[in-house]
Amino acid sequence: MKKNSSVVVDLLLLLLAITVLATPAFSDLVLSKVERRIDVTSQIARVTKTLKVVNSGSESVSEFTLTFPKFLSNNLAYLSVSHSEGKGKAKRSLANLSVKEAHPKGMPDSISFYSVSLPKPLSKGDTLTLEVVAAFTNVLQPFPEKITQRDIHLVMLQESAQYLSPYVVESQSLSIKLPNARIESYSKLENTKVQGSEIKYGPYKNLAQYSYAPIVVHFESKAAFAVAERLVREIEVSHWGNVQVTEHYNLVHRGAQLKGEFSRLEYQDRPNPQGVSAFRHLLARLPPRAHSIYYRDDIGNISTSQMQSDSKKTELLIEPRFPLFGGWKTFFTIGYGLPLSDFLFASEGKRFLDISFGSPMIDLVTEKLIVQVVLPEGSKDISVTTPFAVKQSHEIKYSHLDIAGRPVVVLEKNNVVPDHNQKIQVYYKFSNINLLSEPLMLITGFFVLFITCIIYTRADFSISKSSAAYLAKLQWDEVLATLQEVQNIIQKCLAAHDKLEASLRDLSRTGDIQTCKAARKSTDSLLKDLSKELRPLLASLQSFPSASQISPKVEELVAKERELQEKLMAKHTTVVEGYEKKSSGRDIENRIASQQQKIIALRQEVDDLLEFIDEI
Repeated sequence: MKKNSSVVVDLLLLLLAITVLATPAFSDLVLSKVERRIDVTSQIARVTKTLKVVNSGSESVSEFTLTFPKFLSNNLAYLSVSHSEGKGKAKRSLANLSVKEAHPKGMPDSISFYSVSLPKPLSKGDTLTLEVVAAFTNVLQPFPEKITQRDIHLVMLQESAQYLSPYVVESQSLSIKLPNARIESYSKLENTKVQGSEIKYGPYKNLAQYSYAPIVVHFESKAAFAVAERLVREIEVSHWGNVQVTEHYNLVHRGAQLKGEFSRLEYQDRPNPQGVSAFRHLLARLPPRAHSIYYRDDIGNISTSQMQSDSKKTELLIEPRFPLFGGWKTFFTIGYGLPLSDFLFASEGKRFLDISFGSPMIDLVTEKLIVQVVLPEGSKDISVTTPFAVKQSHEIKYSHLDIAGRPVVVLEKNNVVPDHNQKIQVYYKFSNINLLSEPLMLITGFFVLFITCIIYTRADFSISKSSAAYLAKLQWDEVLATLQEVQNIIQKCLAAHDKLEASLRDLSRTGDIQTCKAARKSTDSLLKDLSKELRPLLASLQSFPSASQISPKVEELVAKERELQEKLMAKHTTVVEGYEKKSSGRDIENRIASQQQKIIALRQEVDDLLEFIDEI
């Protein structure tokens, strides 16, 4: 009930905001007719609105304002606004208009505002028809939230019978299309009627600004509440004629959770009454010439899938290893190849990939979608065009026979619905000469391999264990091993320094002086032990003739580390004394300022020396 109670609280805040709302500034426009249609036959609530806008003011208007209750706009996945011309069969929609979120001053937080740029200023007395399409996720709340295997799946929709708008509405109607005619309950207001699986409210006349009449519809839904918590789509382009698409799904059923135990016997014996809240199949509509299709999970290939294809589409009906009830999860991967000629084109000296953005799964909601477009090695001057805002970044992927790696365009978007499955374009420059790099690399590699084999079979590479070169190698190996031990001890000393610094931070937070002193005592003891371990290693290095040039650097490193220890101990003493004398924080900082600068400089010198030794 947590989600439902949260929506109720938001609804109460909205109603309170509307009742105390001052006279709005949106007064030049009037909505002469509003037709709203809500389709909840799937887990996505799709709202379409036809708004007939009239300018009743004296000045031209170039912007229109849309409003949504905050509890709905929080789940707004897709929003588009277009204007239409003509009537009846001659009616046609024109290009989408620019929509951006707005924050008018003096408006309550419980209402979200969106500003729509009109195609041309609307003069006094002129009329414009707008078509609004919005898709909402997570607005159909399971009620009850937990059901048994044999219970039907009921969900609840909360909306308003009257259109929430900053403008006066002369006439408005609402229709709600349900999955079927089984309705548990619905709000009965004036001018309400039910026709089969459709509920109609209105028409309502002469509605004031910000009119709101909350309604609740409780109905049965057999739709698959399939949600991809994370979906990674990798689209790899090969100029040898193929586009390989691999999709990794992390899927969960977001419907009412299963209460009690699951009975496989009852589910298979009577599948219709038992487990109606579960979904068994998912349908993916792939491009028409998709090939080499596979479907697998962590265990292996899953054979329970069917594929049908024709000249217009390829449909893949996949079946998970087990039916998914509410709250259950599954992980799987589908992959397929596409002909390069269907998706790669040329324009103005560039190539561009024209491919769909979202998942091919029907009615799937994706909480986090990551699209990785892997371009051929050598691609440059890369740009992306998308019909909506996405987060964009670039990476490098290394595959077989790669040298510099393949550039990867990474596109990320949250709360993705099928409406986002639109074409994106990835533009890049690529020279055909780069196609020869891999064949030439293979030829060169085989040639070098054959030459190496010939030389190896004919040459004697044996080394006598008594030779000077062999003995020198053994001595150098001992030097390297000693250097490694020195590095490890110095790293332990630096870790002890960090622990000492952490005790000071804890002291500033808790004021516990005794704990801070105990930390210093422990650190001091550890550093003394580490110092003892260093002595024989330094002596060993000095005994090796081959380490004559390295030894001074190692001794300098040890000296700098000891000096750093002394400065840290001095700083620690100063801070603890300050806390014991109850000095102010600013006074303590002033006293240790010069020490801190020296500590930073010494630490940098130690890191530089460690890096020098590491390169050896």
